[in-house]
Parts: sequence; C-alpha cells; structure tokens
Amino acid sequence: MSKLNPEQQAAINLVDSPLLVLAGAGSGKTRVITEKIAYLVRQGLPAKHIVAVTFTNKAAREMLSRVGKLLDKQQSRGLRISTFHALGLEILRKEHKVLDYKAGLTLYDEQDKLSLLKNLISHSKLDYDSDKVEHYAWQIGQWKNAFITPHQAESTINTEQHTISLLYANYISSLKAYNAVDFDDLILLPVLLFEQHPNILEKWQNTLRYLLVDEYQDTNLTQYQLVKLITGKLGKFTVVGDDDQSIYAWRGAQPENLSQLQKDFPRLQVIKLEQNYRSTGRILKAANQLIAKNPHAYEKKLWSELGYGDPLRVLSHKDELTEAQQIIAELIHHKFKTGGSYQDYAILYRGNHQSRLFERSLRENNIPYFISGSTSFFAYSEIKDILAYLRLLVNPNDDAAFIRIINTPRRELGPTTLEKLAAYANQRQLSLFTASTELGLSQTVSSKSCARLDKFCAWLNETAMRVEKENTFVVIEQMIDSIGYQHWLRENSKTSESAERKMRNVHDLINWLKRIAEKDNTAPKPLAEIIANIMLMDILERNQEEESGDQVSLMTFHSAKGLEFKHVFLVGMEENILPHQNSLEADGVDGTSAIEEERRLAYVGITRAQRTLTFSYCTHRKRYGDIIECQPSRFLGELPEDDLEWANKKQLSADVIKERGKANLQSLKTMLS
Repeated sequence: MSKLNPEQQAAINLVDSPLLVLAGAGSGKTRVITEKIAYLVRQGLPAKHIVAVTFTNKAAREMLSRVGKLLDKQQSRGLRISTFHALGLEILRKEHKVLDYKAGLTLYDEQDKLSLLKNLISHSKLDYDSDKVEHYAWQIGQWKNAFITPHQAESTINTEQHTISLLYANYISSLKAYNAVDFDDLILLPVLLFEQHPNILEKWQNTLRYLLVDEYQDTNLTQYQLVKLITGKLGKFTVVGDDDQSIYAWRGAQPENLSQLQKDFPRLQVIKLEQNYRSTGRILKAANQLIAKNPHAYEKKLWSELGYGDPLRVLSHKDELTEAQQIIAELIHHKFKTGGSYQDYAILYRGNHQSRLFERSLRENNIPYFISGSTSFFAYSEIKDILAYLRLLVNPNDDAAFIRIINTPRRELGPTTLEKLAAYANQRQLSLFTASTELGLSQTVSSKSCARLDKFCAWLNETAMRVEKENTFVVIEQMIDSIGYQHWLRENSKTSESAERKMRNVHDLINWLKRIAEKDNTAPKPLAEIIANIMLMDILERNQEEESGDQVSLMTFHSAKGLEFKHVFLVGMEENILPHQNSLEADGVDGTSAIEEERRLAYVGITRAQRTLTFSYCTHRKRYGDIIECQPSRFLGELPEDDLEWANKKQLSADVIKERGKANLQSLKTMLS
C-alpha cells in the first residue's frame, strides 16, 4: 500500500471517542495500528502512555518493527507493544506485594500445570480419574477465562464440575504457595487486582492512557474486563478485529465482545476496512459468499483492485495417498511453469495428523518443507524433567526447577508438605532448596518429611560437586539411573513403546549436551554454560517459523491465521474433517454455532491465498483400519459455482499432459543435479 485509503485514515485520526475497526482479511489492520501509534505521539501523547496488545510474540515484534520505521528512538521511548499476557505479567511483577506474592514470580506452562494437578489428584481423597487430568486442566482454564472463581464454580449443580471445582481451589492454593502463576492468571489476577484496589487501577489508568488492541475478536471474557478497566469510562481505545476470523471458541474467545462494546461504550464509533490488498477478486468473491451464510452483528464485504484472477480449482482423489501425491505433483508442475519459489506455496489442513502423507511425498520429491506448529523437542515432559535436574545442579535456588522434579520420581512428599515448605520459604524470603535445609522448618513440617527433604538436598549437593570434579556426563547418566527415571517413565506412560521413546529422547538430550560441551575442540564447557546455551536454543527454536527460508509451508488452518501465500492448497475438504465431526455432533440446534466457527475456519483458509487457490477432497479415506466413503465438504457447495473449476471431472488435453511431463522431467533433472 503506497498510501492510506480514506477508511484507514479516518481510523487513525479518530482519537476522541472509543473506536472499533472492523478489519477484513488483508485490509491492512496492522498498518492502521502502527500508524495510529505514530499519530498519537505526533499529537503530543508521550509513547510511555500508549500500549498496544496482541496475541502472539510474533505479531508484537512485527508491530514494534513497523513503529520503529515511523518514530525515532526518542519518540518511541517507553512505548509498550506486547501480548496481553506479557502486559499482565508486567502488572503482576510491579504489584506482587499487593497480591501477597514474593518478587520473582514463577510462570507455569501447560506441562507444569498438568504435573501439579496430577500430584494433587494422587493425594486427594476424592474420586478423580487420573486419565482425565487434561480435561480438568482445560476446565480450570475455561473457568479462569470466564472470570469464574472456585467458589462460584463450586455452586454448580453438575456433580462432576462440582468435584473439579474443589480441585480448582486446591490448585490455586498450591500455586500461591509456590509463588507461581499459570498462563490464565496473567489476565485474571490483574483484573482482580484492579477491581479490589481502585487506587492501583487509577495509577495504571494514568500510566496507560491509550490502548490499542489487535485481533479483538479473539478476546475472552477476562481479557475484555481488563480492556474495560484500563480504558475506564472515557474509553480511550481503538480495537481492531474481524468477527469472520474468530476461530478460537475452544480456548474461550468470544466474538460477542465486538457487539458488547456498543452496549458498554455508547459513544463507540465503527469504521469498516473492506478493501483487501492481498487477494484477487475471485478469491474474495468466494470468501464473501461463504461467510455470508453466518449471522453478523456488522455486515462487510471484501473487495480488491488486484484483478479478478484465475478460477478456483477443485480436485477429487480416490484416497488420501493419491491426494498427497497429486497435490505435490500439481505443486511441482505449477512451480516449473511459473518459475516461482517453494515459499510461495502453502498446504493447509484441519488437523496435524493430515500432514504425514504430504511430508512423505515432499521428501520423496526432494522438496524442502516446513511444518508450522510442530512439537518442539524442548516441549516434551521428559526433556523438561532432565533439564530441570540439570538447572538445579547449577542453581539450587531455581524454584521452578525444584517444584518440577521434587516428586519426579515420587519421594513421598505430598502437596500439603510442599505448600508448608513454600509458605515457610516465602515467610523467610528463601528459595525452596535453602528452606528445605533450615532447622526451623521442623516447626511446620513433620519430621519424616524434613528427613526426606534433607536427604534430597544432600544428594543434590553431592551430585553437583561430582559434576564439577568428575566426568560431567558420566555423573549425569549415573544420576538419571540412581533416581530410577526409566522405571518412573514405564509406570507413567500409557504404553511400553511410549516409555522407550521418551527414554530415547533423554539419551538424545545427553548426547547432544556432550557435543555442545566438546564443540570447537576447546576445554569442555562447564555445565552452567551448556544449560544457558540450551535455554537460548529453546527460544531460538520457538522463533524458527520466521526463519523458514525457501520451503513449502505445511500448517493447520488455525496456524495459518495472519499469514498469506501466493498459492494455497486447502486439503481434506470433506464432511467430518471440515466441518469437523465434533462440530456436527455439538450441542445446540443442529450444532449451528459450532458449524459457524468451522465456516469461519474455511473462510480464514480461503483468504490466505493471494493468487491461486486449490481445494482438494477424497472420495474414500482409511479410518481405524476401514475404508470409508467420504462426502465433499458442504462449504464447497456454498462457493460461487461459476468460479470453480472441477479439474478432475474433465479430460486433460494432450498439450497439458505433455507440458506436465516436461515439468516433471525438469524437476527430476534438478533433483539429480
């Protein structure tokens, strides 16, 4: 975009009333936010009083980079551009005393949360199903996002939910005792803080005088409360969102927050961004016609000046193997014909399990590819366990590591003991490790538990000394053996194969650490330096998506949101896949709301494409060992028929066959060279 269009300019200039910008896909919403930040600063509002929030670190970094081109360092000093959760963490760190926390809060990730819940369940007298721990974690997260306290959850009539609410209460008590918060607390606790302490709310309102929110349709109830509290009655905010791209109901997102704004802020202005700078007219026509089937609080229609574009192709295949092979053949042919790059292509699917055959076909054709959202090596629980042990060896005062492994494997130290230990450590302003060795602990913790803690600390000290004096990796391997970690994995894995795979991962980690220690043929690096390198590698791996290079992108529809590609293949366009089977079985009148979200997911997939768009479905697919017949997705039937080219329904001409043969031959020559 060489210049702003009238709607974008209006959205930037409007600062005296609350503003909702309804920004369609590819309509330049990020530019509106960044240009508005620059406009506010130039109008005299210091950057330190402006905050822009979004949902991913990547989006925040992109915004920060763009603002850096509009303002110099002096002008942008103090500007906050972050995720909702990073803002929440900043508030908690500055106000921890008011909430009765120590400095240096520990942040629990999903694995830490599950481990704590498993520990609470194993020591509970109530009848919890240990196989349902992920469901319990999900329910607790939903309650937090819906602003429901344990006391409110406890009053539910549903027996199962009542039982989970008691676990919820114990979970919160344990977190507090460990001076820890989980991901959902980063929004919930600031909201509670502001509601209970008006003087602190006023202080933050004076600090954060103008708020900009990206992807507003993805906010949950608690995030909306945070926005309302920070902006106050004046409503000094601009929120940018698109109800047609709301695809996160399963994690608490409420597109209804868009219409709720009008009720809570009667002075709200609404500006629509409908000009699309990404896609051809035909792609947008298909997207508009599809999403028109959903009800809307605000109507909008995307349009483009990029020409009408090629027909949208629909391919059918006899099974999923043929689908993968033919899609990759189409990709090779198209790349040869147009002379493009691999990074111009994306293959999008509903679920991660669909990627396997496409990966195989890409490998067989020597085509580089990148899978977005694949599980990081560092995310595996067994890797986190061993790294926590190693972190404690180099820093025994690492409370998060201590909590993670004190009962991994079990050392007969229950949640009550650990809560008392944490309370004692908090009172004495000590780490959990140091508190475990103090004589005063025996006043609050039983003599048996004190003896077990003392034994663990002595063992850890001795192992740390041996790591320094002896062969580091021999000692580490002996440590893993001495704690009985392999036996622990066998006991806690669903299958023996799973336990063996996890143990192989542990050996891979140790061998990898050895290679880092011995790199460059210099003196072996100390363990502390190696662990620091590993934590940095973890961060770098999380940022890997941005360094994907010239590779075909494979990702789910959810992961593709916010991205764009010249050529897009939407695969598995079948009933029970998209729309997903769960949405067809959902509660409510014919599962309407669930189907609406699936339609929005298809809309997101369509609007990723810039130049060409290909749909693909199978007539038969293997499921649980049986071959089942598949029906094309209902969403294909909702697209404009005149703009679809059902490629498999007509015979290819001799010229086309000849041309594709040339493309495949050239591809083969390239691979051989």
